[in-house]
Amino acid sequence: MSEIAAIDKHACPACGAQAEWNPAKKQLVCPFCGTESPYRFDRDTGRIQELDLVKALREIPDEERGWQTERRSVQCQSCKAVMVYDPARVGQNCEFCGSPALVDYQEIKSPIRPQSVLPFKVSQADVRDNIRRWYASKWFAPSALKTKALVDQLKSLYVPYWTFDAQVHCRWTAEAGHYYYVNEEYRDNQGRAQVRQVRKVRWVPAAGELDHFFDDEPVPGTHGVALDLLKQVEPFPTTELVPYDTGYLSGHIVEHYQVVLVEAAQRARASMDAQLTSLCGSQVPGDTYRNLRIDPDYSGQTFKHILVPVWLLTYTFGAKTFQVVANGCTGLIAGRYPKSPWKILFAVLVVALVVMIIALANR
Repeated sequence: MSEIAAIDKHACPACGAQAEWNPAKKQLVCPFCGTESPYRFDRDTGRIQELDLVKALREIPDEERGWQTERRSVQCQSCKAVMVYDPARVGQNCEFCGSPALVDYQEIKSPIRPQSVLPFKVSQADVRDNIRRWYASKWFAPSALKTKALVDQLKSLYVPYWTFDAQVHCRWTAEAGHYYYVNEEYRDNQGRAQVRQVRKVRWVPAAGELDHFFDDEPVPGTHGVALDLLKQVEPFPTTELVPYDTGYLSGHIVEHYQVVLVEAAQRARASMDAQLTSLCGSQVPGDTYRNLRIDPDYSGQTFKHILVPVWLLTYTFGAKTFQVVANGCTGLIAGRYPKSPWKILFAVLVVALVVMIIALANR
C-alpha cells in the first residue's frame, strides 16, 4: 500500500510537540521544529514502531542531563556556536569566529550529559610548531601571512560528537556487467580499412547479502567548527575514551551540541547506507555493475555522546575569516588559508609558457 495513516500519537523527541506522519518522507515530521523522527512502520498492524534512539532521547532521566557542575552557556549571533563556560568567566568574543555578539543561551531542556571524553594528548607548543610548518608548505599563501604571529590565537576546545553502533544484515540486487571484445572494421583518415577491438558489456542479474557491524560511526554535533575540516582530521581514537569527568574540561572551552540526537541518528544512517552501497557494490561479480539496490536491516543500534579534543585557530586576513583545526589526540591538521592572486597568476603564466615551448618543439 502506498499510504498508511498513523494510528498512535507521538510527540516530537526534540521539542515535544505533536509529530505528524509524512507519507512522502515515510517519517514522522514535527510541524513546529521540522525534526524528522526515524520510526519504522508495522504494515500488519498499521502502528508506528519507535526505534531505540527516539525512545532513549525521550526517556533520558534528569540525573543523566546537565554538566554535573554549574555552567553558563552563551551563543554567538554570528556563527551560532554555543559555548559553555564556568560562571565566573565572561567570554568577550566568540571562540570560533571572533565575533563579540554573544548572548545568554537559554536551553529548552538540559543537555544530554557526555558519557565519555577523549583527553588532550598533543601539547599547544607542538601544535603551534606544526601549524607554522603547515603555513610554510602553502606556496600560494600570501607571503605576509607567514610573517604574522597567528598561532598566538590558538585555543583548546572540547567539541561534541555522537557515535553510533549498529549491526546490519543487508540484501542487495544489481545487474552485473561482464566485459567482452569484438572486432570492428573502420577506415582511417586515408580511407584504408582497419580493424580495432571494441569493448562490449554483457549484463546479467546478480544478488547477494552481507553482514556488517558499524562501530562508533561519528557525527559531529558542532556548528562552530567547519565540518569539512573536522572530517579531514578524523578519526578520533574512540578506543581511548575515558568516563566523563569535569576535571578534563578545566582550562578548555566546551561547545554545547547543536545537532540533536535524532538528527545525528539520521545523518549516521545516511552515512551507513552509503558505506553499505559501496560494500555491496564490491560484492557484485563481473567487471562493472548498474542498478544496485540495497535492503539493509539494522539491529542492536546504540549511541554515545562524547567530547573530543580540538585545537582551533581562527584568524582574519583581509576581509575574510579562516579556520585551522588540529586533532587534539593525533595532531593531524586541516585548514583554510588565503591565496595570493599574484602567485596564482605567476603559476598560470609558467604553465602557459611550458605548453608553448612544448608545442614549438613538436613542430
